Formats: sequence, structure tokens, C-alpha cells
Amino acid sequence: MIMAALNCRMSLILNKILTKPSAVFVHSVWLTKRTDRFLSCFGTNNQLHREKGNVSYRNVMTGKVDRFGGITVHLDERDFSPDVSERTFSFQLRDSLSQWRAEGRVAVWLHVPIAQSRYIAMAAEHGFTFHHARQDRSTLCLWLSEGKSRLPAFATHQVGVAGAVLDESSRKVLVVQDRNKTKNAWKFPGGLSDPGENIGDTAVREVLEETGVQAEFQSLLSIRQQHNHPGAFGMSDMYLICRLRPLTFHIDFCTQECLRCEWLPLEELAHTDATTPITSRVARLLLYGLHHGFHHIDLPVEQLPAVYSGMFYQLYHRALPVTAA
Repeated sequence: MIMAALNCRMSLILNKILTKPSAVFVHSVWLTKRTDRFLSCFGTNNQLHREKGNVSYRNVMTGKVDRFGGITVHLDERDFSPDVSERTFSFQLRDSLSQWRAEGRVAVWLHVPIAQSRYIAMAAEHGFTFHHARQDRSTLCLWLSEGKSRLPAFATHQVGVAGAVLDESSRKVLVVQDRNKTKNAWKFPGGLSDPGENIGDTAVREVLEETGVQAEFQSLLSIRQQHNHPGAFGMSDMYLICRLRPLTFHIDFCTQECLRCEWLPLEELAHTDATTPITSRVARLLLYGLHHGFHHIDLPVEQLPAVYSGMFYQLYHRALPVTAA
């Protein structure tokens, strides 16, 4: 209504001043556009003022404070509209950082869903950097405290687990040859551990998937660490071998992953050249266990309560003598 009244008043004034209808029309249209532009600009500035006001007094971001004094914000887990403008988000983040610094927070973790990735550039302007990314979100971080950042780096290792399934009665062990390897060497079946999966469960699962043999976990036998691993995107790799006891013996191996799968005499595996150094070494370790007792080579697992999280962890260690317990 304001626009209509203003245009009407301007038209009446022009009709009195100008005599040519064409000129009246031209000037009226020109002034109408100028008026529209003015009011539009006024409305935009007023909206930004309101947005900025909301940021300053009501829209400081909330998050979860951790035990180290940092704060974690999930953009998809709070009352944050996904269609908020980048500028409004920048205002919110700026004022939130001021408040968190005043509260003595040491760091900020900002979890951004992939659908809201446009906010990442705004966060970068405030000093945030990438920490890591997963399938549907990225995590940014910012150190707020004094001195050099003490934030931990993201996981730098992948964990591979193999299962040495030993049939003690026949003294044979289950081995495979990978289909996609340049050298067809005998090795223990295995693969990468899934997030949140215990290594014993990984060994049992991988053996079943690759060979069709069901087995149960007995102990941890060895750990190999290798850095700059080509199969781990240049990061470090941990390779663990577990001793398993077979529950079934029929082989139904996965032809997509394995070229061959056999129950091989342990003595042969320990001395053949058609294997890897680590497989040969573990085969000799198993032979020693057969001759002198597995308690000399096993690292059995014990589940203990974690101090801080209220959860549990698994501890692998050589069993203590009865007198020391």
C-alpha cells in the first residue's frame, strides 16, 4: 500500500509539471523503478539488521561441552534452519565464538552435513580448518585456547585382521591365495576391521566370508605395523593375526576374492617359499605352541571397564602365572 500510494502521488505531481503524455509515462516508469529499488534496498537492509540483531541476542549456537573444555556443534542436531543465509550463519558463528571464548572454551568442533556444505567457506573465514570427513558430513575444528593447538589428529591407521585357523588333531591350518595379488602366496584369510568391531570378531567374520569355514577366537598371536602403506592411502597399517579354532571343516571359498583355499600341513607352511615372511613366522609360532603349549604364545583377551566413558575395552596380554595372580 505504501508503494501504491507513493507511485500515485508521484504520478499526480508529474502530470502537473510535464505536458507531454509520453514524457509523463517515461518519467513515471523511471521514478517507479527508482522507488521500487529504494524500498527494496530498505527492506533488505532492514532484514539484515533484524538477522544481525537475532544473532547478537538470541541465535548464539548451542552445543555439547566435552570433558576437555571444548564444545561440539552439530548443525543438523540443533534448531538451525538449513535455508539460513551464509551471511546470517557467519553472524551466528562470529558471536558464538565470542561467547565461547568468554566462557573459556578451548576448542570448537563443527559437524557440517554435506547438504549444508555452503557454510564451510564462512567457517573458514573465522579460522576453522578441516579435521576429517566421512560419507555424509565433514568435521571442522578451531583451537580457541592459547598456544599451539593440542587437538588430536584424525585416525592415521587402518586395522587388518587375519585368522590362523588351526586344526590341532590334523596339524593343518587354513590358508588362501588372493585372486588380485601379483604373487600367489599362501596367507591366512583376513581383511579390514569394521568400525566398532573387536579384532576377534573381525577374524571370525573374514574367515567365514572368504573360506566358508566357521571358527571361534582363541587368542591374539602377532601385530605388524607398517607406515606409508600403499593400500591405506599412504597412512599407517596395523595387521593382526589371531589364532582360531575351527568349528566346521568344509571349504566353500569366495571365488571373487580367493584363487585357492586349502587345509595345508603346518610344517609345510612353515618352510615353503610360496608364502609371505609374516605367514611363515606365525606358522613356526603355531608349531611351537603345538609342541610346548599355546600358553607360551597366546595373548588372550580380557574385557575391562573404561575409566572415563563408562564403557568397556579389550586388553590382550600374556596370562599371569597363578602364583602372581
